Amino acid sequence: MKKVSIIIAHRHATSFTLEDEFYVALKQIAEKQKISLADLVTEIDAARGDKSLSSAIRVYVLNNH
Repeated sequence: MKKVSIIIAHRHATSFTLEDEFYVALKQIAEKQKISLADLVTEIDAARGDKSLSSAIRVYVLNNH
């Protein structure tokens, strides 16, 4: 498991915990889209609804990797 602290929306500090495989896949998606990891997490955060950020990231990775 990897705990990541990150600044999203250029101002909001948050953190999430992911299995290593999900974290690697998330970084690969950001690289493929040519955006920063923070920008990708910002997008996921904005669309997550009532899910936890970690859960929303896992679902995003499953749908986009």
